[in-house]
Amino acid sequence: MTQLLYTVLALLAASVGSVALSGSLLMLNNKWLGKISSYLLYLAGGTLLGAALLGLIPQSAESLHLEDVLIWVLIGILFFFLLEKFILWRMCHDENCERQIHAAGPMIIIGDAVHNAIDGVVIAASFLTSTELGIFVTISVVLHEIPQELGDFGILLKSGYSRKKALFYNLLSGSSSLVAGVAAYFLLDLVQGFIPYALAIAAASFLYVSMADLIPEMHKETKPKESIIQFLLVLLGIAIIFISVAGHSHGHAH
Repeated sequence: MTQLLYTVLALLAASVGSVALSGSLLMLNNKWLGKISSYLLYLAGGTLLGAALLGLIPQSAESLHLEDVLIWVLIGILFFFLLEKFILWRMCHDENCERQIHAAGPMIIIGDAVHNAIDGVVIAASFLTSTELGIFVTISVVLHEIPQELGDFGILLKSGYSRKKALFYNLLSGSSSLVAGVAAYFLLDLVQGFIPYALAIAAASFLYVSMADLIPEMHKETKPKESIIQFLLVLLGIAIIFISVAGHSHGHAH
């Protein structure tokens, strides 16, 4: 029962919490907003890589052969590649496929809802594995959700939505992680054997987001000072996960 309570609290933090935090950051002036969301993005790059490679994949490999885990990670990466392609393709309305900003609004909301639902399942699966795994997966999700939600807010505002409407739609798409996570919590219990596969797919999602979306974003910044800050924040993100995983393994050592 406490496991369910933890899961629901984590899902609330990841969905409503991320949207509320990113919404409150909108109160800042643009200079600070840009700085803080960039730093969160760098930190998220590290926590996602760390959670995938130090937490989710080893955890999945406790139940499956490592080769099988890596095959599922590869399938996951290809799936997320196609999902992102599909979302971008749906947004194209002209020959050269320039991202149409007005078409982006609804696509952002739908894409975000799908993405959040996957995050919800990931959080539920990790809590069913262990509370510690659940906690650091939730930290990784929250850290990459805040810059993402901020970016989504920006697109919705540019698409002509008012701040109130943008906040409402972001909360709506965020709530999909709560619904999917609670459903997964009860269903994954029935199909316990599915959890290692869910963790491998989750690792794929984290690797894909960090390497296909966040790292290219970081490379747009070429100033040496900013590059050092990026590297240090990525390292800090990895360190946060490393310490949580080390604590988790130590707690499980006989």
